[in-house]
Amino acid sequence: MSNISLLWVDDEIDLLKPHILFLEKKGYEVTTCQSGTEALEVIENQNFDIIFLDENMPGLTGLETLTEIKAIKDHIPVVMITKSEEEYIMEEAIGSKIADYLIKPVNPNQILLSLKKNLDHNRLVTNKTTSNYQQEFRKIAMDLSSVDSYEDWVDLYKKLIYWELQLENIENTGMLEIFEQQKVEANNEFFKFIENNYESWFTPESEAPILSHTAFKQYVLPEITKEQPTLLVVVDNLRYDQFKTFENIIQNYYKTKEDHTYYSILPTATQYARNAFFSGLMPSEMEKLFPQYWLNDTEEGGKNQYENEFLEAQLKRLGKDINYEYHKITSLQKGKRLADNFRSQKNLDLSVVVYNFVDMLSHAKTEMEVIKELAGDDKSYRSLTLSWFKNSALLDIIQQAKQMNFKLILTTDHGTINVKTPTKVIGDKNTSLNLRYKTGKSLTYNNKDVYAVKDPKKIHLPSINMSSSYIFAKSDYFLAYPNNFNYYANYYKNSFQHGGISLEEMIIPLAIYDPK
Repeated sequence: MSNISLLWVDDEIDLLKPHILFLEKKGYEVTTCQSGTEALEVIENQNFDIIFLDENMPGLTGLETLTEIKAIKDHIPVVMITKSEEEYIMEEAIGSKIADYLIKPVNPNQILLSLKKNLDHNRLVTNKTTSNYQQEFRKIAMDLSSVDSYEDWVDLYKKLIYWELQLENIENTGMLEIFEQQKVEANNEFFKFIENNYESWFTPESEAPILSHTAFKQYVLPEITKEQPTLLVVVDNLRYDQFKTFENIIQNYYKTKEDHTYYSILPTATQYARNAFFSGLMPSEMEKLFPQYWLNDTEEGGKNQYENEFLEAQLKRLGKDINYEYHKITSLQKGKRLADNFRSQKNLDLSVVVYNFVDMLSHAKTEMEVIKELAGDDKSYRSLTLSWFKNSALLDIIQQAKQMNFKLILTTDHGTINVKTPTKVIGDKNTSLNLRYKTGKSLTYNNKDVYAVKDPKKIHLPSINMSSSYIFAKSDYFLAYPNNFNYYANYYKNSFQHGGISLEEMIIPLAIYDPK
């Protein structure tokens, strides 16, 4: 503790002698000043870990001194101490980014608590978080052996995400490694659950979760009214943990009305899951009813060009007369253009915005070294998503929507997983190219690494030909051909992919907000 030095600035510093002696006995080095001017001279020439600053001093006031300190050495935490409880002083001080605010008379333990809070915060949080997770680790491990329903898996996944976000902020990297192992184990168990239950979700009278093709009807449609416009935002490829990292920014403008989750259909890929969301149909039904819109994996052309038509058909089928517009944002320019013209949406019942940024980012990661550097793991991927959202046209649109009294619904179509384990697959030239699922005939693969569906009709997927089957990679596995296996295994390892079976890809957030 002896290397921690603090500066205490107070025009009545002599009266604080007992406090200073108390701190020196605890091992702190205390320097004192009796005015703001004197303090600024000392700060120019010395480094301090923290500053205690009296607000009510002759000459330079505490607030004026605070402004000068921040101009010289912005990184030093400043604790404001004042006799006054006037609200404007508190607001001024807090607005100037003080570390703490104490009202006189202060006792030594208050001072000590403030020091620990500001200087020992990381160690204390690390110890407490580590201890709490160690207790929770055992409980999660027990839950993993007994979880047997889709609701239980949602609860367990949310618990895992909670701990992942807690543990990423501490200094104990060993704990994070233990957590990563637990997440892998959870995904392995989740894979078995999906393998054993997914097909039954499409049988009559089954206990099935809300899936991609029923989510719009179940959650979105009841919220659309003529009395209040609704903004539906579908951020492509957004995982639950990424959503959680920027939800607090949304909550500056909106309050949560309902917080839902649903399951993405398989494959957890845009052309399947997002088309299902907008059409209200499973892929085999889309192929049958709308052959002009549906393209199979191996067919040429864009697979997601008819979401608006699918949505229009779904609303017509449900007998809903909804005045809406659909916007797909695939570039920065398109996002800015919509933000600039968003006021034109105010007389609609529904504005649908599909935002492709996260999808572009995750696909780009395998192509661009810069993105690989920025998003090498889940933590940095979350950080990158947060940085994007803070500076995006989407946030501008959400802020405008709040001002115009829009209800807000935010969701996605599927998530992604950071793939680490290659597994060999062999197929003919008509086999689909996705790294997390394949469809084609005569597929050869390692049985324990994939969920194989020999009859696609059972899970409402189209067949490219009579003997086509589908395979879906488990956990963090990805599918690679034996030719150049090592090259592709190394190339795609630690990239973010989707299409397979993992908690990250299948459990989807859907949040409904009212404007504040």
